[in-house]
Amino acid sequence: MSENPRGILEKLDYYFPMKPELIGPPTLYLGANLGKVQLLNGVEAWAASTSQYVQESVKNVEHHLDKLDMKLKKGATTPLSLEYRPELDVSPELDPEDAVYYQSLTGVLRWMVEMGRVDICCEISMIPSCIALSREGHLQQLYHVFAYLKVYHNARMVFDPSYPDVNFDDFKRKDWEKMYGDTKEEIPPNCLESLGKEFIIRAFVDSDHAGDSTTRRSRTGFLVCLNSALIYWLSKKQTAIETSSFGSEFIAMKQCCE
Repeated sequence: MSENPRGILEKLDYYFPMKPELIGPPTLYLGANLGKVQLLNGVEAWAASTSQYVQESVKNVEHHLDKLDMKLKKGATTPLSLEYRPELDVSPELDPEDAVYYQSLTGVLRWMVEMGRVDICCEISMIPSCIALSREGHLQQLYHVFAYLKVYHNARMVFDPSYPDVNFDDFKRKDWEKMYGDTKEEIPPNCLESLGKEFIIRAFVDSDHAGDSTTRRSRTGFLVCLNSALIYWLSKKQTAIETSSFGSEFIAMKQCCE
């Protein structure tokens, strides 16, 4: 990371010769294609596309299904079948070979989520939760996910550096002095001087209350944005059941982070 990356690469090139075409802006990172886009507000931003990785993964699944004389479902519009609950699936258990294949597909889909396919984050969190006792229905739902990805492969995540338009009037101010007293944030005496531009971090949190049909545990999801760029996302089943909803969202988010 440097303000002058080309200069650093040229120094490295002196000791480790590189091809001239390799010295330049990155085009690939962790399987995602990188490039710059022009936004409607005139800002130039980096964008990551997983289309190539997704299409190659779908081809591999289709090649596997061809050997079984099977095809992916056509026109899938949702990652999972409507109203499907993996915890209620009582179809026959997978044999060892199919169970290993099920686990490998789960790993492929998890990596897609890591690269930016936030639209399947929740579903890919639900299906692998049954990986200890995988069933034929679970594997069929993974095929359904790939059928969905075959249609909607051309997704791209744009890292917009623009400052978000936040209306602070939407946040009602409360008097917490009775609970916390006249407290102030403690700043370390040896704190480094702030450099660069300021930024805004926003978090969006939600959960399906008692969504699990067997354990009644909730599944919590959150999105974290740096300015207008999405940088962190997660969907995870809560590890405990609360009898009160007071502060449950904060506790659930803390559990996910841990």
